Amino acid sequence: MTSAPPGPVLVIGCGLIGTSAALALTEAGVEVHLEDIRSSNLELAVSRGAGTADPVAAPALVIVAVPPAGVVATVKRALETWPDATVTDVASVKAELQTRITDLVGSSRYVGSHPMAGSERSGPMAASSRLFEGRPWAVTTAPGTDPQATARVVAVAGIVGGVPLVMDASAHDRAVALVSHVPHVLSVLAAARLEGAPEEHLALAGPGLRDVTRIAGSDTALWQDILGSNADQVRAVLQHVREDLDRVIDSIGADADRLGRVLQSGQDGTRLIPGKHGTKVADLATVFVSVPDHPGELSRLMAHTGESAVNIEDIRIDHELGRPVGQVEIAVVAASADTLVEALTARGWSAYR
Repeated sequence: MTSAPPGPVLVIGCGLIGTSAALALTEAGVEVHLEDIRSSNLELAVSRGAGTADPVAAPALVIVAVPPAGVVATVKRALETWPDATVTDVASVKAELQTRITDLVGSSRYVGSHPMAGSERSGPMAASSRLFEGRPWAVTTAPGTDPQATARVVAVAGIVGGVPLVMDASAHDRAVALVSHVPHVLSVLAAARLEGAPEEHLALAGPGLRDVTRIAGSDTALWQDILGSNADQVRAVLQHVREDLDRVIDSIGADADRLGRVLQSGQDGTRLIPGKHGTKVADLATVFVSVPDHPGELSRLMAHTGESAVNIEDIRIDHELGRPVGQVEIAVVAASADTLVEALTARGWSAYR
């Protein structure tokens, strides 16, 4: 267990990330104080047990969890108000903010950070103390950053369940453009094509469409801020996407080999995404199970899956159109899929791969 910071923590901004961090720190026994420009957010976060709204005299750490546009001014105020505190922010873009803050304040007590966790939902009611468990938490430093300040931010990332990764701010921004910001844009573009679609077309939608478009439902204003703050890096990745899209458009129905190469590159890319605990992803297979839409059925399926001694790598649930039945998709290591199918079938389930 990572040790707590030597003193109270102030969280400024009681949205999804700020409230989630406060909940996790409070559960770990840390004294947490909360502040938010919106009284409703503050009241909700306090009511959920994330901390107290009482003022704090001398925080050891200030976590700035406001939108990117408000980070610089808020960090500046925190550094000036609490001269002994380490100050970090959790904005998803780091290089520009770090440069502006360094030029404006020049404090060795500022350490940038970014938890790679979130949801399409927002606000304190969507927060969870488990939001960061097992998720990367980037910690970015600049020349002259106090090592003790960096260690304090790394420690807090560990307390809330994150996996701290110390890295250069510019490298961070290139990375999140690739693994977070551009995927969000592509999700939005796919979802936007659904506007005006005939109802009978949308009736054919399955879990694949929901997977692709889920994050498109995120807060629009927040994403305008994020994409604008990381514009150069996002634009560079999107230019490569445009080249790939042109290859697809040119090759569909005309050059099967060229199309196949693009499709194969996507398949190869999925294998590079880290699996559980950051390990290399295993070859997985999906076992499909029909489950009656009644209380207790999912628990019974999980119990029978456990009895099969096959480990679940991932799971999702989809409802079948027009029937009171759900389809559960259980991802397991490919070599174990037949074993699970046989075990579940023997226990009366309709299972197949």
